[in-house]
Amino acid sequence: MAGEFKVQLLETFAALITAAFGLVAALAWNETIKAAVAMVFGTADDLLGNFIYAIIVTILAVIMTIWIAKALGKAKEAVDKKE
Repeated sequence: MAGEFKVQLLETFAALITAAFGLVAALAWNETIKAAVAMVFGTADDLLGNFIYAIIVTILAVIMTIWIAKALGKAKEAVDKKE
């Protein structure tokens, strides 16, 4: 029973951390990525610049989500071994 609670707690924290990290990362990198796109393509305000910006942010979010999911899997394995 306690192990199930720990796993549920870890899953909830992982979901919250993933969402928070996504928001913080998006806010932190927003201007930097837009500036980089503007340097390469002339302006970040056109459709191509926005499209490239969206792809970059999406790739970063996917990579971090996979990384966090792997960490959660390892934590679940550790909890299962203790029980």
